[in-house]
Amino acid sequence: MNGINVLCGVGILSTPYAIKQGGWLGLVILVVFALLAWYTGVLLRRCLDSKEGLQTYPDIGHAAFGTTGRIAISIILYVELYACCIEYLILESDNLSKLFPNVHLSIGGLTINSHVFFAILTTLVVMPTTWLRDLTCLSYISAGGVVASILVVICLCWIGVVDHVGFENKGTALNLPGIPIAIGLYGYCYSGHGVFPNIYSSLKNRNQFPSILFTCIGFSTILFTAAAVMGYKMFGEATESQFTLNLPENLVVSKIAVWATVANPITKITYALTITPLAMSLEELLPRSQQKYSNIILLRSALVVSTLIIALSVPFFALVMALIGSLFAMLVTYILPCACFLAILKAKATWYQTATCSFIIAVGVTCACVGTYSSLSGIVQNYAT
Repeated sequence: MNGINVLCGVGILSTPYAIKQGGWLGLVILVVFALLAWYTGVLLRRCLDSKEGLQTYPDIGHAAFGTTGRIAISIILYVELYACCIEYLILESDNLSKLFPNVHLSIGGLTINSHVFFAILTTLVVMPTTWLRDLTCLSYISAGGVVASILVVICLCWIGVVDHVGFENKGTALNLPGIPIAIGLYGYCYSGHGVFPNIYSSLKNRNQFPSILFTCIGFSTILFTAAAVMGYKMFGEATESQFTLNLPENLVVSKIAVWATVANPITKITYALTITPLAMSLEELLPRSQQKYSNIILLRSALVVSTLIIALSVPFFALVMALIGSLFAMLVTYILPCACFLAILKAKATWYQTATCSFIIAVGVTCACVGTYSSLSGIVQNYAT
């Protein structure tokens, strides 16, 4: 359940848009990424079993490349977590403003539109959850995230079949100019490797990890594919960055889907869980005498406010997701597991494993370069217009 909970997040909302960008053949990328993600997840397990005391991704980095490896992987993971928090705020703002488009707030001569209003409101709602030092008291609601993801896909199917929106759009087989963005969006779907070592370490029967991981990735891929195909067949070239923004506003099921989307990060306490590791690492930099709870609240609040500022500055959901998927997911999910495996177990690795790892690293680096460039170019172009 934890593995599915990690993977079945907001990435599912942009899978129809990924088909719009890359065409139907772009779904091959999704399947390939799924298979490679399973393989690199198994590699992480091999790394964890190589030495006693390895439990986390930074531990693997230290075993592979020393202190430099630990620091580099920690920074990459923390920046990825920070970027995901920004994405959550954009998500909430987009979908709540769809539900309540006329909401605005006037303060003196300043008028705050619905997007900005709900971004600020979401920030105020999630901020107190980040003040908790122990999130176990909230973990009992985290399984609701899986239910919310499944519910959104069911609502999409219902609207297409029962409410007669239909699946009439044919689309294009391949759109090469949009493939780099599609790579980033599909890559984001498999960005859970940062916590896989923790899940593995918590298993009672660790020999079941490969089959558990295969089940989690397989189930998630089925959901991603179902949402992608139905969403694009329903909305075609009009598909938005999140398919919930395309749903007919007059339907009750549409409102259920949007509310499930809004609730998904909250039921998974995603924001708090995501920002807490970064916050704790920053707290360790404070002098011992300054590590008071009041200072910790101020630090975490400032961190949350900084994500709000960036979310309002770069409110481009699909492009931010593609950037995270292209840069960080490629590193964390594909490149680093192979690099660490070769560094730790190269003497024991077969020629097949060495060749496979080298191939995955080459694919990851290529996808990271083209996807990151296209995402940043898209963001710049949006500012220009």
